Amino acid sequence: MPYLGALVGAGLSVLAFPPFGLWPMVVVGPAVWLWSLRKVDSSRKGAVVGFLFGLGFFGGLIWWLSELGLEAVIPLVVVQALFPALFAWIATRWLAGIRSSAWPVVAAGLWAITELLRYRFPVGGFEWGAWGYALSDLEAARALARWVGTSGLTVLTMASAAGLATLRLRTAMLAMALSAVVLGVGWLMPGLPGGSAVPVAIVQGSTSCPFIHCDNERYGTYLQHLELTRTIPEGAVDLVVWSEGSTGSFNADPINAPEVGEAIGAEAARIGAWMVVGGDRPISETHWYNANVVFAPDGRIVGEYRKQHPVPFGEYIPARPFFEWIPALDQVPRDMIPGSGAVVFDLGDFDLGTVISFEGGFARYARDAANEGADLLVVATNEGSYGFTPAADQFIGMTRMRSAETGLDLIHAAVTGKSVIVTDGGVLGEKTGLGTQEVLFGEVTPRPGLTTPYVRFGEWVSLVAILGGIVAWTRSRPRVPRGREVSEVAV
Repeated sequence: MPYLGALVGAGLSVLAFPPFGLWPMVVVGPAVWLWSLRKVDSSRKGAVVGFLFGLGFFGGLIWWLSELGLEAVIPLVVVQALFPALFAWIATRWLAGIRSSAWPVVAAGLWAITELLRYRFPVGGFEWGAWGYALSDLEAARALARWVGTSGLTVLTMASAAGLATLRLRTAMLAMALSAVVLGVGWLMPGLPGGSAVPVAIVQGSTSCPFIHCDNERYGTYLQHLELTRTIPEGAVDLVVWSEGSTGSFNADPINAPEVGEAIGAEAARIGAWMVVGGDRPISETHWYNANVVFAPDGRIVGEYRKQHPVPFGEYIPARPFFEWIPALDQVPRDMIPGSGAVVFDLGDFDLGTVISFEGGFARYARDAANEGADLLVVATNEGSYGFTPAADQFIGMTRMRSAETGLDLIHAAVTGKSVIVTDGGVLGEKTGLGTQEVLFGEVTPRPGLTTPYVRFGEWVSLVAILGGIVAWTRSRPRVPRGREVSEVAV
């Protein structure tokens, strides 16, 4: 029965995320799993229940990685499943016997530790699937994220689920009442400060063969972005954003190929706008950079941001000699060299911070840019490998929370879609389609000087939850009466 409960809980949890978006399931699903876990009588069985939940949840959430082959999705799902397995093993070994009233607090603290580890290990971590992302459609949750971050929402969600899992009316009602009060605080929070609107355009040029590979595809991608940019009228916008990899790969990099840089610069000068352009640049036979290059309105290249967090086994091979036997990894012949930190560009009236693709799925990179003084954010991504799957919508849900956490408007630009402009701390504008060629026009509001509590204090809710869990566990765990050990030895 516990094993079935784990799989049912996993399936319900998946329903909370795109393409389903049934956000209440992010409490119900984990509650079913935790209820099953509380029925287990050994830590070994607990680990199995946790592992089954992880397999079902992550397998159901990121199945679209199978577009790259089973060798891409199966190892990742297995590794991610180890984290709920670790949580369950500890919970069944050390939390057994504590009072039901304390169990939600201790479980939330333990989950906070597990998630903080998952966000960083192995090979840089993976934040996809954190409960807080399922709440991105809730205005109150987004407002609350300015204070607690997505990680804080995840901890609060886990506390609610653990309260329900006790099946004690008083504990469950207290946990749900606390959640309602917390969301109520989110509803009452004031709006973000206003400012002068800036007209912008996202150029989604797509590729010459969307979602498949064809000859000279990357150079064709650059040409399609350039042609679409030429349709933007002079003076129509102040900022134009191309996506990750929009200048193709290697043979169309604006630094290595001067004619490409001149053509893009000419468009920046014609429109009279700043331009952010993504591309791949080889620096040797074995290494390369993934960078956003910034052009000034006079056509000059004024700087670049280099991606800090490469995709493991996609943009580099960790411990490459140990994996040379896998044929599919021949598609990654070079390792990406990561950038050294956040870069904020002075665009005159405001400062711009950018992150690239995978980095948008981690709170820490947008937070670093905001701490460096960014007034506006750009997330440049590709996602051209995942076809007509939920990957794009799931990722938009994550970058939407980057806007919510920082309070900054955000431009989400994708090569093959979906692209969108996110304003007012998480309000989505019109989305482009998948695989289409479009220019998306809109307005953003830079917010100079804005620093949200989450940007300033980071994962403080997780740390409070961990401390609270330790205190609750210490005060509520069963104690062996004095003298019991001595009497047992005497017997």
